[in-house]
Amino acid sequence: MKKTFTKTSIKIASLLLALLLGFTTVIGSTAFASNSGEPYDSYNYDYWGYIHYTPAPYSVSGTIRGTDFTYNGESIGAFSTPQDFCKDNEGNVYIADTGNSRIVVLNPDMTKVVKIVSSFDNNGKADKFRKPYGVCVSSNNRLYIADTQNKRIVVLNNEDDTLYQIIENPQSESFDASFSFSPLKVTVDYADRVYCIAKNMFEGIMVFETDGKFSTFFGTIKVTISLWEKFWRRIATKEERSNQKLFIATEFTGLDIDPDGFVYATNIDATGIQGVRRLNPSGQDVIKKGENENLGGDLRIDGTTDYAGASQFVDLVYRNDGIYSCLDKKRGRIFTYDHEGNLLYIFGGLGTQIGSFKLPVAIENIGDKILILDATRAQITVFNVTEYGDLINRAVALRYDGDETQAVALWERVLELDEDNELANIGIGKAYLSSGDYEQAMKYLKIGENKDYYSIAFKRYRNRILVEYIGYVLTAVAVLIVAGLVWKRYKKKRKGATENE
Repeated sequence: MKKTFTKTSIKIASLLLALLLGFTTVIGSTAFASNSGEPYDSYNYDYWGYIHYTPAPYSVSGTIRGTDFTYNGESIGAFSTPQDFCKDNEGNVYIADTGNSRIVVLNPDMTKVVKIVSSFDNNGKADKFRKPYGVCVSSNNRLYIADTQNKRIVVLNNEDDTLYQIIENPQSESFDASFSFSPLKVTVDYADRVYCIAKNMFEGIMVFETDGKFSTFFGTIKVTISLWEKFWRRIATKEERSNQKLFIATEFTGLDIDPDGFVYATNIDATGIQGVRRLNPSGQDVIKKGENENLGGDLRIDGTTDYAGASQFVDLVYRNDGIYSCLDKKRGRIFTYDHEGNLLYIFGGLGTQIGSFKLPVAIENIGDKILILDATRAQITVFNVTEYGDLINRAVALRYDGDETQAVALWERVLELDEDNELANIGIGKAYLSSGDYEQAMKYLKIGENKDYYSIAFKRYRNRILVEYIGYVLTAVAVLIVAGLVWKRYKKKRKGATENE
């Protein structure tokens, strides 16, 4: 009886200990995420796809509302369902105040209104906007407005708001007979080509030449159909086929252009694998997808996503040094990637506290600040970079410039703040690889779970060992060969001497 009681006690004690450790781990993770004081969890994913909580890369600074400002001595009133914003070369912020049918321009500090554009002179007649959804300022300082309900893109000279051009009623044989042009987002490249996302236009991004004429669709995403779906559509009745989902091209949602003229575009991807693309001048996607080949926001864990499903990127901003950030409207999170497709950090969320969102629709950056536009709350939320985020940004920038060695000190500080940061270990490992210290490179690359670079380091380490000891190896082989010949000759002589006896 005593023996049975002892075994039972041990089992119960072990179970309680396991539960306690599990509870401690959960509490520890939650505390780590909330110690930053932010109303959201900051995290990343490890090599195996598990969530790893991190220090906050950005902290909320405050919010900006229309009621905060006056213009010409009068309050400008609240923003109404704003849908987009952008910055110009000077850092001024342009807000598409959609519900109020106007463009509100703030200074770079966002402390005062520079101007409000709600109308313009159109050949001697006063013309007004109707629910503009998108706004962009080109490098030559022209203001492009997606005047959605007026079914046109209005281009103004930004210095004096005079009319430069109106793009409307595009013509093409590829358009459906029922097509109605309703521009939503717009951006412009260095050659003044206009890229436009239009409502219910699934064939791709619309491109207009400098004269305003439609030229082509850009970056069209081909939708693949499985063999089973093809087979089923062949044998299904007409009624069954009509009830099946249509296989149409994926819808684009946001646009930005990097200094090299590559177009970054977010798109809806129900699979959660790729929600952003980098399109070259030919419209081909040349984006790098990183180690896990996923650019879709929150990863699938154990083959599933959480209750809300895959992330839905609604907008993005190209920042600097190959870094770009994507906005997920489904969960209100900001996902930041580097030029190699590595996920750097995640922050943000939906909620009622300052620093969380109701309906995030657009993202922009000014220097180290990240701005999020919330359509429902009609406000801009401003985030300042933390030490953790700044270290990662600067380290990635150095790596982008090819200076891995200078980034080591930054990555080491990142590891002090976040000891399990795989990207930091990989960064240090790459630096050691570049400097020729292959043994140390293998150590850090193994911790960072980077198989490709670990293999490179291992091969170089092996080759160095072979080169270093090849002389000794060849000498040893030569000695063994000579010793073998001598022994063979000795045995032969001895055998002959024995026979003579």
